[in-house]
Amino acid sequence: MKDKVFSQKIEKKFEFDEAVASVFDDMLSRSVPFYDEVRRLIISLILAEEAEGKKVLDLGSSTAKFLLELSGKMQTEMQLKGIDNSAAMLDRARQKCQAFGAEIELELADMLNYDYRNEDIVVANYTLQFIRPMQRTQLIRKICDGMQKEGRFIFSEKVVFEDKKLDKQMIDIYYAYKKTQGYSEYEIAQKREALENVLIPFTIEENIQMCKDAGYRQVDTLFQWANFVTFVAKK
Repeated sequence: MKDKVFSQKIEKKFEFDEAVASVFDDMLSRSVPFYDEVRRLIISLILAEEAEGKKVLDLGSSTAKFLLELSGKMQTEMQLKGIDNSAAMLDRARQKCQAFGAEIELELADMLNYDYRNEDIVVANYTLQFIRPMQRTQLIRKICDGMQKEGRFIFSEKVVFEDKKLDKQMIDIYYAYKKTQGYSEYEIAQKREALENVLIPFTIEENIQMCKDAGYRQVDTLFQWANFVTFVAKK
């Protein structure tokens, strides 16, 4: 189903309700540059260290697209789980998992209050940016504390640049990209307004330092396109 959420005037702040859930897969593919490629890259990285019984947790798992693709490609039994605080998203996810016969555990939960226990890999694609900075820092520490030794936290984020001119240029380039994906000027402006003070990005350096402060001993970037970056932090 094609994303037309912002083709009409939005009177409320952005939220992951039924209207968004119904078009979310299309929204991600068209509004996040190289989203499909990044998803496949993360899956390839997980499969490179595939091991029997490994626990993989997806934070903000939405419609379970990532977990379903991982499930279809893994050669050994892994424990796959997704949590999301949107009931509408989880309804879509459960329907898809049932249709594909995938054994994926899905839970309606707030990632801030979740009990992290012995995860080998935690994935968070474009979810941290919706969490308030102070809570975000606490969450990363909580995830790290609960992970297995040598565990990996893989996350993708929209970022800002300290150079204000460069930051403006990257934003303009991104909006030009969205136009090539079929979004109108009105839709772009509507979404920008809806996300104001809801999506709060960090710089690349702030994301890396946040992970190191939380206890991760090594943090690297896996991928970057303009102001979209994927990181991997190792405990």
